[in-house]
Amino acid sequence: MEQIGEITISKNSSITEALKILNASELLILLVLDNSGKLERTITDGDIRRLLLEKKSLDSQICDLTYKEPIVVSIQTTTKDVSALMYRYGVNQIPVIDDFGKPIGLHIRKNIDTRILLSEPHMTGEEEEYVKQAFSTNWVAPLGPNVDAFEQELSDYIGGSYVAAVNSGTAAIHLALRLLGVKKNDNVFCQSFTFVASANPILYQGATPVFIDSEAKTWNMSPRALKNALTFYKKTNNLPKAIIVTHIYGQSASMNEIISISNEFKVPVIEDAAESMGAYYQGQHTGTLGKFGIFSFNGNKIITTSGGGALVSNDKKMIDKARFLSTQARDISPHYEHTEVGYNYRMSNILAGVGRGQLMVLDERVNSRRNILEIYKKGLKRIESIEWMPAPVEDYSNCWLSVISINPKKTNITAKQLITTLSELNIEARHVWKPMHMQPLYSHCQYFSNAKESYCNYLFSTGVCLPSGSSISRIQQEKVIKGIVQLFDQ
Repeated sequence: MEQIGEITISKNSSITEALKILNASELLILLVLDNSGKLERTITDGDIRRLLLEKKSLDSQICDLTYKEPIVVSIQTTTKDVSALMYRYGVNQIPVIDDFGKPIGLHIRKNIDTRILLSEPHMTGEEEEYVKQAFSTNWVAPLGPNVDAFEQELSDYIGGSYVAAVNSGTAAIHLALRLLGVKKNDNVFCQSFTFVASANPILYQGATPVFIDSEAKTWNMSPRALKNALTFYKKTNNLPKAIIVTHIYGQSASMNEIISISNEFKVPVIEDAAESMGAYYQGQHTGTLGKFGIFSFNGNKIITTSGGGALVSNDKKMIDKARFLSTQARDISPHYEHTEVGYNYRMSNILAGVGRGQLMVLDERVNSRRNILEIYKKGLKRIESIEWMPAPVEDYSNCWLSVISINPKKTNITAKQLITTLSELNIEARHVWKPMHMQPLYSHCQYFSNAKESYCNYLFSTGVCLPSGSSISRIQQEKVIKGIVQLFDQ
């Protein structure tokens, strides 16, 4: 409960006095007292703006405001009930009064509400048993039985592709580029609308990224832009060594078209399936359609190992080589012998134990997130300016995040406004990924647009990711929906 000494004001005070107190306080509210010290009402800067719009002068008194019964609680009111009142009336602060109606404190939403996060880890309880096994057998160093078992269980889940468990999805992409022979001054095509980890490993190899726009159908790599880029580079006899396509937010790219184009130009595809574990493209697991696939088990992913990733391929020799390179490329020898550069990329036995427990509930987590998306769609259906990330009927997204685009032709509300509004309600929402060709790090790189106007630029300016963690409660989700509806109803 906050102290209120600095935010009380007499009802006879002027607007100027009220503004001075508001500007000096971080609480964004004033408690207006009558002549006996009882709470008469609360006011915010919005109330003052309305007075000024009514042509009141700065010397006008606060009592000129239309009377409004204050929402108050007693010292005995539980924080749960306070939170419920805030939710019911759409307010962020509620004063506490004594038995005589005098204010003695202030409840603030952010101090009593648990912040609703975008995508937090969701443990099952099964993970602990595998971790205990690692401790009881003293397999706490990298590698061990949990790593072997996790690789096999993951392979079984995705349909038999070979798996190398590593310490991050980024490491997996780096290994894929290394295995494809990418070296200094080579070109690598990469989807622009993605997280920076998709592109950074290109620089690790000293190669040059070339970025490809997205399509409206999937929000992922545009086959048309990809073919235009490959045609252009073929004319200069400088085709890329690899194509990195991302299945953004759990939705697969148009892989039949992309694979067909890559085969035509004989350029291998790396699927960045970091966000699409448990998703399918026309009945096949994402990450298993290209030469290589990569998964991420970072803390915010649909399942997690705390930090970790995997490289997958149908080429056993390549995965065997990946395991070799990711353990410092140590040759078979009675001593430490190295003939090529390696990396310290392997997953630890402890974290693999966490992954084994998480993998057991992956399908359940996917179902939860798909249901979360449907609840959002139903709750926000009447807001015509909200458009949803597409989901082609032949695909099966894991709905890692529920993502919207706010159509600027139908509303003046922006993505930034929505994110700020939700933040004030203690709700985390984020802009979608800023395209790589717009990043200062990559602004010098060539970019091939899908059409005259860049589609992923449009997505960045209009897109918002909503809280989508599988542990989010129905009450929390309804709070998110109500916050959005109230903003668009203003």
